[in-house]
Amino acid sequence: MRFGQIRFENKLTAALFEDGAARPIPGYTTVEMIRKSETEAIPLSELLQEMAIRHREPILPAIPISPVEVWACGCTYAPSASFRDGQHGNERGIYDYVLSSERPEIFFKGTARVCVGPGQPIGIRPDSKFTAPEPEFAVVLGRKGSIVGYTLANDVSAWDIERENPLYLPQSKIYSGCCALGPVIITPDELPDLREAHLECTITRGGVERFSGSTTVSNLCRPIEYLIEYLLRANPVPAGSVLLTGTGIIVPEDSALAPGDTVAIRMAQIGEFANPAAIVQ
Repeated sequence: MRFGQIRFENKLTAALFEDGAARPIPGYTTVEMIRKSETEAIPLSELLQEMAIRHREPILPAIPISPVEVWACGCTYAPSASFRDGQHGNERGIYDYVLSSERPEIFFKGTARVCVGPGQPIGIRPDSKFTAPEPEFAVVLGRKGSIVGYTLANDVSAWDIERENPLYLPQSKIYSGCCALGPVIITPDELPDLREAHLECTITRGGVERFSGSTTVSNLCRPIEYLIEYLLRANPVPAGSVLLTGTGIIVPEDSALAPGDTVAIRMAQIGEFANPAAIVQ
């Protein structure tokens, strides 16, 4: 099942997506549907089918969920750790240490305030010269860390700020337009084998492709359930939150984002969404 949100009657509204069209669920957002499913002990798929209007609307997806919280994982793919450590010439730097340690890196990315959906601008900090997309497979969480569904994410990051000092990570990661989500959420039964999840990203400028990269979720160095378990330790993340699982696609500095660039992220099972880049204040 494919679900998410649309702009319907001037509101962000939960919807089912079928055959290229949307069946709205008036009066509810995605987060509200997740909470209703858990409160009433009705499977979400069943509830979505029951409450969606029968008439299909030719409306494109908006941000699939306005998350209560967004959390993100770092150094979950080997290329991510080696690229970061390579900037300092370390034989075994801090990022490689995190990659191989029992405890994963998990950090707060923000709330719905910093998130955008398909077609909306992602942010470039005015004090950054190397902002880059980080295409990621994302998990939508229900109560007590249950997996409600999967979506795609862009963990936009000001890499030069983090490079200057790892303690600047929050400024590198949390600012307006730093997280894009889209295009829809799929229920876990739509992707029973994560080894088949192939993620791609392109950056274009003026219609010319400047970067292209890909990875598979099977390259994750830790199981998703392991990341969720650590996230929830002494940290009861609310239902309707999203966990970004890290990036295995590394954008080099010569492809740093500039205003007007377009970042497209795609996975066959979920779809594709694109965002223009813009400087934010």
